[in-house]
Amino acid sequence: MRVFWIAGAVVLLDQATKATVLQFMYREQSIPLLGDWLRLTFTENPGMAFGITIGPSGTVTVLSLLATMLVGAYIYQVRNDYAPYRWSLAFILGGALGNIIDRVFYGVLLDYGPYFTGRVVDFIHVSLWQGFIPRVIPVFGGAYMELFPIWNVADMSIVVGVVGVMVFHQAFHERRIAKRRAARAGGRTWRRPAAVFSDLGLEAPPPAPSALTQPDAPAPRGKAASGSGAASASARSSAVSEPHP
Repeated sequence: MRVFWIAGAVVLLDQATKATVLQFMYREQSIPLLGDWLRLTFTENPGMAFGITIGPSGTVTVLSLLATMLVGAYIYQVRNDYAPYRWSLAFILGGALGNIIDRVFYGVLLDYGPYFTGRVVDFIHVSLWQGFIPRVIPVFGGAYMELFPIWNVADMSIVVGVVGVMVFHQAFHERRIAKRRAARAGGRTWRRPAAVFSDLGLEAPPPAPSALTQPDAPAPRGKAASGSGAASASARSSAVSEPHP
């Protein structure tokens, strides 16, 4: 399926870029590409987005595995539906698998922890905005803030997939509804009796009685009269011949 080709390509690209960063950069190193707006900054994320962690070590990895399996099962259910929608799901699946590899294996590969405790390698540093928050905003008003997400190819693939799902979901559902209506309309079509009996295990419908299939032909008037006269004569003779007690 083309979906798995897309997901596999995302995983390969993600892991190749992470291996390059691990080989040629040290932790917290930052290399400017487009001034302060775009840099390569090597960091490691032990949790989810924005470094959020929940539960004991390895909980995030287990939850990520469960979510990825659900995405894969859903892709299998819609495997024959609208292609752009399925491709968007493929980007989400590939990105999720790329980060799961980090969380499952990187602790052992980089020798800082057991399986399922690895940290996700991030290096694409984009400074979206920096400045002072207006004072009218409660709590944070007047503070200096910089929005600088640091992500990787897997994160970017997930974002692309989510945007694709949002764009194509309406067309996807419209096509599914049209298929259901067409299937229901096809189910109401007339079927031959032979096909109905074949469903019941019979090769053909049972033959109708011959009395119902042969038309009743009216007898000629002369023959009908002679026949009735003969019948009445025989009845009278039988009544005379019977002995009386």
